[in-house]
Order: sequence, then C-alpha cells, then structure tokens
Amino acid sequence: MNRDQLKKLERDLWAAADKLRANSDLKASEYSTPVLGLIFLKFADNKYRQHETAIEQAYQKLKGTRVERSEQDIAIEKCGFYLKPYARYDYLLNLPEKENIAKAIRAAMASIENTKPELLGVLPQEEYDRFTRSPKNQHIPKDLLKLFSDIPVDASGDVFGQIYEYFLAHFALSEGAGGGEFFTPRSVVKLMTEIIEPHGGKVFDPACGSGGMFVQSADFILKHQTDKAADLDVFVCGTEKTLETVKLAKMNLAVNNLRGEIKQANTYYEDPFNAFGAFDYVMANPPFNVDDVTLDAVEKDRRFNTYGVPRNKTKAKAAGGGKDGKEKAVETVPNGNYLWINLFATSLKPGGRAALVMANSASDARHSEADIRRTLIEQNLIYGMLTLPSNLFYTVTLPATLWFFDKGKTDDKVLFIDARNIFTQVDRAHRELSDEQIQNIALIPRLHKGRRQEFVDLVDRYLHRGMAQLHEAAEHLPGLSQRLLAVLAEEEADAVTSQAARDAIAALQAQWGQLAGLKQAHADHERARGQKHSVEGRNSAQNLFRAQFTPFFSGLHAAVKALDKAIREMDKRKAEAVKLEGKRATANRQTKGVKAAVQALHDELKAAELYYQHVSWLQERFPKAAYEDVTGLCKLASREEIAEQDWSLNPGRYVGVVIEEDGKTEEEFLADLQSSLDELEELDGTALRLKAVIDSNLKKICEAG
Repeated sequence: MNRDQLKKLERDLWAAADKLRANSDLKASEYSTPVLGLIFLKFADNKYRQHETAIEQAYQKLKGTRVERSEQDIAIEKCGFYLKPYARYDYLLNLPEKENIAKAIRAAMASIENTKPELLGVLPQEEYDRFTRSPKNQHIPKDLLKLFSDIPVDASGDVFGQIYEYFLAHFALSEGAGGGEFFTPRSVVKLMTEIIEPHGGKVFDPACGSGGMFVQSADFILKHQTDKAADLDVFVCGTEKTLETVKLAKMNLAVNNLRGEIKQANTYYEDPFNAFGAFDYVMANPPFNVDDVTLDAVEKDRRFNTYGVPRNKTKAKAAGGGKDGKEKAVETVPNGNYLWINLFATSLKPGGRAALVMANSASDARHSEADIRRTLIEQNLIYGMLTLPSNLFYTVTLPATLWFFDKGKTDDKVLFIDARNIFTQVDRAHRELSDEQIQNIALIPRLHKGRRQEFVDLVDRYLHRGMAQLHEAAEHLPGLSQRLLAVLAEEEADAVTSQAARDAIAALQAQWGQLAGLKQAHADHERARGQKHSVEGRNSAQNLFRAQFTPFFSGLHAAVKALDKAIREMDKRKAEAVKLEGKRATANRQTKGVKAAVQALHDELKAAELYYQHVSWLQERFPKAAYEDVTGLCKLASREEIAEQDWSLNPGRYVGVVIEEDGKTEEEFLADLQSSLDELEELDGTALRLKAVIDSNLKKICEAG
C-alpha cells in the first residue's frame, strides 16, 4: 500500500465512522475509545492471521510429545497474541444482526486481555455498552466492523499505526479544547525526533498522552536500520494522569509493536520511573501555564529544584482550615512551565538529548524563571530553540516553541531557529509541516554539527524525486491538452479567444518538450555524482543543474497564465453576449470542463515544481552547503550575546527579520492585479444576476400569496 492509497483509506474510514456517530446520540468522547478498540482488534486479527499457519504447524508437531505446548503459548511467542475463535474479526463480522454484537465485542476484548497481561484493564469493554442504550445506536457495532474490514488483510503494523494516529488526531480535533490533551500533531513530533535523533536506549515522556512521541521515535530508529552502528533497541516509559488516555497509549504501543511501560501518575507529585538522570532521550508536550502546583510538594524534589524552583505566588486553597476556621493559604508555583523545563534537564543521562514543546512566553519569563533559564544556559544544557508556526495544534492557535537539551554539547553557543513562516496550510484554521519542510528545518542543526554530506544527499534526493514527478506530469499532459482542444473546438463562436487558448496550449506543449534535454542533464548529473567525492564538488554541480530548471518552469508558468487569461476572456465575452440577448448566463458543461482541465494543469505544475523549490530554498540559504547564520531563519548565538538580551531564549530576538521579495517585475505584478480584477468583476456580475433572480422569485411568491 503506497502513501496515496493509505491517505485515501484513512480519509474514507474516518468519513464513514464520523457519519455513523453523527447519526447516533453519542458524543465524540464516548465514541472514540470503542472505535480505536476495533482498529486494535483488526490489527490483532491481521497479525494473528499472518502467523496462523506457522502456529498450527508448530502445535501439531509438538502435540503428544514430552515437550507438548499449548496453542496459546505458541501463538504468543510467535505473534504476541492468542485469539480464541470468538475473538476473531470475521466471527464478529459475520454475527447475525439479531445478536448482541456489542456484548460479543466486549467478550472478545476480555479474552485478548486474559492472554496478554500487559493489556489487562486496557482494552475497551464496558464502553461498547454505550451502543445498546438507544435503538438508534444498536446498528453501529455491526457497521463499524464492516467498515474496518476494508483494511487489507496484509496491512502491516505500520499501516495500522498510521490509521490509529489518524483517528486519534481527528478525535482530538472533534473534541475541541479537551482533545489536544492526548494528542500532539504528528508533524510536530516528527520534527522533534528528527532534531534530537533517538537511536535506541530509554525514551521518557512524562506527559505522554496517547504515546505519539514514542511512535515517532521508533519510526525514526526504524528508518536508520541501515546504520550498522546505531542502537535500534528502544524501551519507552511514559506517565499520564488520565486513565482513559493511558489506555489509548497502551493500545498505541501494542499496535506499533513497541516495548515499554505507561503508568498513570501526576508527574508533579509522583515519580514512578525514578526519572532523575535515568533516560537517554526525553520528549513531551506538557500542559502549558499550570498555576496550581503546590510549592511544598516540588521544592524539595531534585527533579524540580536542581536548577531553581519558580516562586512568588500565593493562593488560598481549601486544603484544610486554620485554627480560626479560615482557609489555610497554600503557596503555589507561578506556573508549571519551568517545572517541566527542570524535569527535562534533570531526567537526562550524561550525553542525553531532549525536546520539549513549551508556550512562547516561557522563553522570556521574568523573575525566578529568568534565574532558572540563566542557570540552564550557564550549565550549557540548552542546545537550541525553535519557534513553530501558529495553528499547528488543535487546541492552541498561538505559536509554541521547541526547547532542545543536549548533555553532550561540544560548544557553549545556542542555536536559534525561527520557523514561523514554514508550514503547509491544511484548511482555513489548521496548518502542518510537510515531510520535506521537516527535513529542511532538521538539516539546520545537522549543518551546525558539521554534517555537510547530509545536505548534498538531501538535495540529490529532491532532484531525483522532482524529475520523477516531472516525468509523471509529462505523461498526463497530452491527455489534458487533447481535452482542452476538444472543448475549445465547440467554442468556435469566439474565434479570437479560442485561438489565444490554442496558442497557449501550443506554447505549453513546446515548453514541456524541453523536458527531454533536462532528463538527459539529470542522467549526466546522476552519473557524475559518484565521481565527485567532495561536498564542495557535489554542491557546485547541484547548483548548476538546478539553475537549468528556472527558465523551464518560468516558461510553463507563462503558458498556463496565458491559457488562464484566454479562458477568462472567453467566459467574459460569452457572458456579455448572453446579457445583450437578455438571457441569464449559466455555466455550460464545456466551460466547466475546460476550467477543470486548466486547474488540473495548475496542480500538475505545482506538484512537479515543489521539489525544485525545496532545493532552491536550501541552496539560497546555505549556498556553500555549510551552516551560516541566515537572517530571519537561524542564528548561532554566544553566551555573551544571550546575556545582552537579558538571558532571553526567544529566537525572534536573535535571527532578525527579512522582507522577502516575491520575485515579480512591475509588469508581472500589474498583470496579476488585472487578472484578479477581471475575476472579481466576473464574480460581481454573477452575484448581481443571482440577486435579480432571487428578488424576482420572492416577488412572485409574495404576489401569489
């Protein structure tokens, strides 16, 4: 299953599952756990199915001998699960409608727990009773079983992990403010792992939510299996205060085949893993600005007091009455942000690394927090600070900051990165970081560490993928061109604009014809790459090769822009002609078809150019394939520079601001402005015509009444 197929499957499954909920009386918070439980059950069944033949063969071979073993023991050894017949997915799927399917699912979950001790008390059971409380809910268990049966029987654990996290993300979104407590967006977690680069050992998340940090850590390690020196074994430890979320995390670990422990605990007051100096890596997205942590409970805890405890706030708490009957005042910390920051620094082993999501305000916090921050800097524990774009999180719209700790630093400087302008817009209210944007940002600390080879390797990967995308687009172009010409053939009444459109299509085809030369240049570049062993030589060759694509894409953009203009002009003239005849203009099928084809051309061009844009982004900022300070993006600041800024760790204070040009000439800007004006006039005209129709219809209704 490729990436696009998986994305489609995720979307289809979510849309269908959400539609079922919409037609029930269940809230998202009531629906999420049983749905995620069924995804887990399908995963367990798929995995069992893949080992079923081997399990049966081993059982029959040992049966009746002195070393006879139960089928259950063999199954757990081979695949980690033993599924009794009534816990198999197909058994549940094929139950008659009249059966109590919710009860059957509950029994299946209980049997799995009984054979896998680490899941005891984790899988949803009584939650399925929610489907029996109302007649309008009773069809949902059967429908959900049918829905998840669409997951292929050969789907890997990785596929299940991604589907599980996709559902977690959307449940977080649908639950609003409370949903983000158990889920951190995948792109943010992936960026954190790409920068701290876990290679095995023990990973700790003291606010683990549904366990996404662990999944991405394991995914990073899996992708580096070719590195023979890497430690590929990982054991994860997490604490989470909410029992329901602990269960989600344990299921997430099971679906992703991760070893570890998740314990229910309030990290401020409990330390179930004896965290001080115990971990190779620490990652978390803790709650921001918690202001009711009791000072007395943390000030004597070395996890929180090693670098100073935040103070200076008192609140009256109903913790117990004084002698006069009044409430006894309980002193609390100003907020919990610097407790988490302390915890990260103290939980690391020598040489350990950590990444922490924190509110922007913590970077500049004053008073006792500033003293703690200064101590951390002077102790050389802060590796870097990175400001994220806004709207990445489901429940926080303001940008957050990533703090990076490194107990194996080799210099006393701090790397500041401002990534607020690097994002992909998902919808009006949400953004994410694409895989390529994550790699581009993560390359900055790698360059800082002198790993220049990774820069030229990444650029070559982009060039290779870009050429593959161009090749795919070129295969689609003839069909799109023929479709456009066929539609234009029916528009002979407007010969002028029809000819302009034909000329634009011809120019587009001619421009695409240059692709053959670029393919040859790419083949030559690939052959020469093995002969250039120095980073400087490869970087120079990459810059020269990338420059060949600039006129190519400029020509494509010009041709598509001319085609766009011709189509709009044709529409405009047609509308004017209809208006003169006193008729109401309507968009016919041919017009819709030509617009759809032009949009398809836009999409093909955008996808084809994207990888080359990433190459340009990297080469423009790091022309020597080596780290350098880039205004508006990154700055390596000395301790003296940080002291001058009152020990602030806000990247914006150091990287500066750059006003980027859009690269357009005055003529191009005016042409685009005129194009937008033409489109606005067209929309205004359509709005006026619709208003006239509505007014006329309302008038007729009133007269008839």
